[in-house]
Amino acid sequence: MTGSEELVFDTGPLRHFAQQQWLVVLRFITANRRVVIPESVEEELKLQAGSDSRLVPLLDCDWITVHRTGDLSFVAAFANYARQLVDREGHNRGECGVLALGHVHGWEMVLDDSTPRSIAESENLDVTATVPLLCRAIAEKQLTVPMVEALADDLLANSYYLPFGPGGFRRHVLENGLLDYDDVS
Repeated sequence: MTGSEELVFDTGPLRHFAQQQWLVVLRFITANRRVVIPESVEEELKLQAGSDSRLVPLLDCDWITVHRTGDLSFVAAFANYARQLVDREGHNRGECGVLALGHVHGWEMVLDDSTPRSIAESENLDVTATVPLLCRAIAEKQLTVPMVEALADDLLANSYYLPFGPGGFRRHVLENGLLDYDDVS
């Protein structure tokens, strides 16, 4: 387990867990941690909820804290990441907020997009992704492998990118050392 009690989520994992009705599982595996999102993620979720009603319950979760701040160190970090990630259409502001919170507070971040995750890793920030988070829950006996296989396949069915195809969770985590054979048998 990481030293951080906080877990900062990007928009993508939250959106897809909500769309596929797996939020209760996400809540369960994060129950011993404070789940935080920056305002930029909240803004992205609100915008997307306007066209996808499955996201509305996500905006009312009492277990997700929206971190609102005008702290100069956060603003400077956000601006630095925005120069690297935000495109002309304003995409990737959520990732900038997540990275800024991780940078300023040392909180563990959940980022599935490779570019912001690579930035975090290059800066030695505490970062994970959805698959390792789920593997941690399996290793800690919170979830079973068959449950996570079904969850992963549901996320993939909703066009979420994971580093394997349908039915590939078990093989991927074993080949990449994310779980031991004892954990999956």
